[in-house]
Order: sequence, then C-alpha cells, then structure tokens
Amino acid sequence: MTPAEYINDHEAFVFELDDVLYPVRDFHLQVYYLFASFMEYTEQLSANEILQFMKSTYEQTGPEQILEKTMSQFGISTKYKENFALLNKTAKLPLKLLIFDPVLKFMQDLVVERRTIYLLVAGDPEQQLNKIRQVEWNGLEQYIRVFFKNEITMNPDHDSLGKFVTAHKLHPKAVLVIGRAEADQHMAAELGINYLHVDKLLSAELR
Repeated sequence: MTPAEYINDHEAFVFELDDVLYPVRDFHLQVYYLFASFMEYTEQLSANEILQFMKSTYEQTGPEQILEKTMSQFGISTKYKENFALLNKTAKLPLKLLIFDPVLKFMQDLVVERRTIYLLVAGDPEQQLNKIRQVEWNGLEQYIRVFFKNEITMNPDHDSLGKFVTAHKLHPKAVLVIGRAEADQHMAAELGINYLHVDKLLSAELR
C-alpha cells in the first residue's frame, strides 16, 4: 500500500514519538554531551573521554544503566545522579531533533489532505514534552494534538489506545497507528485498528 492509499483510507493518524518521528539516539547523545561538559566544568574530568565512553556504551547496550557504568568508569560521585536525571527531563539541547525525512513528508501530506494528526506518547510526560518542544517541526506543530499514555490510564501498554479512541469518538477503522513498539501493535490489533510499522515509511517497502 502506498502512502497516498493509507491517507485515503483513514481519517485520524496516531503517531508515537521516540524512533518513530525522530531517532531517539539524537536526544540521548546530546544529553550525554551536556553531562560530560558539566563533569569537565565541575570535576575537571575530560568531557571528550566521558562522551566517547557514553556513546560507545550506548551503541553497545543502549541507555540502561549508562550513568552507573560511567560513574564507575570515571569515579564520578553518585551525587550527580540528580543532575543527570534533570538533564534528561529539562535539558535545552544544542541542536534541534530532526524528524525522519519520509515521516516528515508523510505528515505534511496529511496536513494537505486535512487529516487529523495525534501524538500518543509513551514514557514520562515531563521528559517527553521536553523532547517534543525541541523537535524541528517545520510548521507542523500547529496541526498536531499531543496526548500522553501515562495520563490516560494506569496501564499505558495495555489500554491507553482504546481509551484514547473512545474519548475522542474515533471509529477504529478510520484510525491508523504509526509506531514501532510491539505493545502498540498488539493494542491496535485487539481494537481492530490498522497499524503501520514506521520502518515501512523509512524503507522502500512502502511505495
């Protein structure tokens, strides 16, 4: 199915955020840069060495326990855990977060065709809102309505989509979810909602 066919067949489009609209790696690496710079300023440690370690660790094992591994590697005090957590929630990034080009084009086409665009976002609302504010939207922000799964239900990976669709009086067959998480795909299938894995937008598979 082509992007135009998806647009013709649906009225409402529900996007996730991380690794769907933009590469979340871009966010993490900029936070690591800010943290490394802070460590150089406060503890006279090498910002470059810390950043390279965090980047290498992230690419090997992801963001889990990355601060603990970094503190152990460089002898950093645990008192800086709060600083790192704050950076993840409120950091002003050096660079804007850029939307994947095919996703940007798809969303621009949705606006032209007067389709409704939602973000239904997993994760901590404060942190995710900070990311959203730092995305380079190219003018799309005025056409997008943002909602957070954690504010809709206590079980965001189980029934947030269903409650969202019901609250907005959306017909399941008129909705297309664009995501990456397996939980989102299962939720959509249970509700009879069509689901498009974002990789299809990012590859030549969708023509």
